[in-house]
Amino acid sequence: MLLSLDWDAYSGCRALVFDAPIWGTPDREHDRLAAWQARALKRDAQAREWEVLEADFPLYPGWRDWAQYAGLPVSVCWSHAHAWRWLEQFPGREVLNIDSHHDLYSLSGDPAKLRPGNWAGLGLVANLISHYRVQYPAWHGEVPVAEGHDLERTLAELRPHLSQGVRSHLSLSRADTLPPKHEVEALLLVQSPSWSSPAHDAAFSALAKALDAKPISQPFVRNWPNSLPQL
Repeated sequence: MLLSLDWDAYSGCRALVFDAPIWGTPDREHDRLAAWQARALKRDAQAREWEVLEADFPLYPGWRDWAQYAGLPVSVCWSHAHAWRWLEQFPGREVLNIDSHHDLYSLSGDPAKLRPGNWAGLGLVANLISHYRVQYPAWHGEVPVAEGHDLERTLAELRPHLSQGVRSHLSLSRADTLPPKHEVEALLLVQSPSWSSPAHDAAFSALAKALDAKPISQPFVRNWPNSLPQL
């Protein structure tokens, strides 16, 4: 199988954090940095570093366990919209995506245009993916708004947007388990800066380095900006 990790599976949020990007954040330049700075300043108007976000946007445990895959082919990119190049290297495989979002369809813009929110659905339609498994992280069980909180609800939301043929090659689950190394052919690490806290960029970079990940696109290193946004 192919194994994909979206960093927002670990760089997540607590329940009842109403400005959390898990609620539905677009993927624009503003959302990757300026929106995170605005969140930090909302918590402390004097903040000049990202650590003020930690109470509401923690780095959940388990990400270090990915070090077990050292030695496998690993690619890294900042957006799942760049995953197509990875899929084309291994066409027709089963994909396990550990993610806070299903990435099966996008309601914004042209549905045929490759986006972070529809790469997997388009991959299934193009037969680049034989079977697609979404594994939501266990912390979704504590966050009622999260996709992975109620899998039946999420499946019901998917049905009107996916053909029966695509749905037959799809499964959803919620867990923190990882597949054994011998079952994994290749990995993709995806930063998703619109949805993952800048406070966790260093940890993501460390993981990519430990796995000797080859860049498809360079992940962001988001230092605190010099200019402050208007609140």
